Amino acid sequence: MAPSKPSTKSAEDFLSFVNASPTPFHAVQNAKQRLEAAGFKQIKERDAWSSILHPGGKYYMTRNTSTICAFAIGAKWRSGNPIAMIGAHTDSPCLRIKPVSKKQSDGFLQVGVETYGGGLWHTWFDRDLSIAGRAMCKMDDGSFVQKLVKIDRPIMRIPTLAIHFGRQDNFEFNKETQLYPIAGLVAAELNRQGKAPGDVKKDNEEREDSENNFHPLKTPTERHHPYIVEMIADEAGVSTAQIVDFEMVLYDTQKSCLGGLNNELIFSARLDNLMMSYCSTMGIISSLEDPKALDNESSIRLISLFDHEEIGSQTAQGADSNLLPAVIRRLSVLPSAESSPSDSDASYEKVHADADTATAYEQTLSTSFLISADMAHSVHPNYPAKYDSEHRPEMNGGTVVKINANARYATNSPGIVLLQEMARRAKKASYVSGAELAKAATGVPLQLFVVRNDCPCGSTIGPMLSAALGARTLDLGNPQLSMHSIRETGGAHDVEHAVNLFESFFLHYSEMGNKILVD
Repeated sequence: MAPSKPSTKSAEDFLSFVNASPTPFHAVQNAKQRLEAAGFKQIKERDAWSSILHPGGKYYMTRNTSTICAFAIGAKWRSGNPIAMIGAHTDSPCLRIKPVSKKQSDGFLQVGVETYGGGLWHTWFDRDLSIAGRAMCKMDDGSFVQKLVKIDRPIMRIPTLAIHFGRQDNFEFNKETQLYPIAGLVAAELNRQGKAPGDVKKDNEEREDSENNFHPLKTPTERHHPYIVEMIADEAGVSTAQIVDFEMVLYDTQKSCLGGLNNELIFSARLDNLMMSYCSTMGIISSLEDPKALDNESSIRLISLFDHEEIGSQTAQGADSNLLPAVIRRLSVLPSAESSPSDSDASYEKVHADADTATAYEQTLSTSFLISADMAHSVHPNYPAKYDSEHRPEMNGGTVVKINANARYATNSPGIVLLQEMARRAKKASYVSGAELAKAATGVPLQLFVVRNDCPCGSTIGPMLSAALGARTLDLGNPQLSMHSIRETGGAHDVEHAVNLFESFFLHYSEMGNKILVD
């Protein structure tokens, strides 16, 4: 009898997520849709939560529409109880269109771009590129509305210099002068507009024939190639004149896909860190599939997907902001479902409730746990000497626990003990490596990673959040190759491993969290 074929269902669902998410704005939008389908309700940060949130409820909020925080409140929640948290990030290194991007040289239309994050920029050459992001549009009622934009056809390319003009053993280029994509030919664009070379007439929309048409800044069609603005407007469903400003990035139009001889690999953009954003979202959703999942829950299950990790997180929507501390502070003082004292003892209860509320935030943090989920490094078969001989994570070998003696990662022994228990209790993936695990009814594998002493070590949101919150924290991620490339490689079966691990974390933390305490 032939062995059953490993399932790639989770990997294929992830591919649909990442292909629809070329920017953090789109990633948050797609996470919102999945959460809403699972019964989560949107709340606003600006509103009072005390009358909105209730034990047993599921909610989410966004900031800048590029960061999202979602949580489910246990029906047995009490003020000061713990929160089981997973943090990830929605951004990836990319090229962003400059505020004034219109360029042309030697008959070519070019677009000015700015590097975002620490990308492997040589991988962006000779790729079929398009643009995506958000446009701010002025509506007929005078309001300004954000519209998401994703142009699905290739319109730009950064061409390399032919080898005949100079052979380079190391591909070197100037990021300011030689990383500009071409978007077409000047002659073709003039022909489209019905203009002749030297014709400087303006479109009617740009004529300043009254005070009402005064623009403190040049209009988008003056700062950018008009056809690009037209394409953005068409995609947003508004007129060109309604486009006031936009934030657009370049992305590779080649779809993410399964690869390898047995479809055991994923070839994709933005694995770092949309894979962990996806697994976090699906982990909390999976933990709530049972309609009674929150009936006996005494904690809160929370995910927070932040923007701007790739540039240091020190923004309003980054992990180094007040977002997560503010959310936890507001949640920590939520009353339980039973807290409705009678008139006779209301005064006594209020005194004690006020005292408890004063320390609820600190109580919650002292018993909470944060998983910092960011992609990890797989061993590279062409560069084995770059890895410690005892710490060589393998693709499809399970999620990687990341450890660093200099606290570049926040993992410590109590966290490893807790995570092992969660991994042991997790649903067995449809594919696991190792004969012993394959025989088990439950459990997903884990791996350990430590960087070599003679190599630099990256970092994550884990250390900064553990320092800000004082909550126990562990860093982990699925293994991948080519991190920060325009096209990365991961393991198809590790998607399911991580989803099952995160589901187990949410299901079992209330029971296990207070059994592994180190004061």
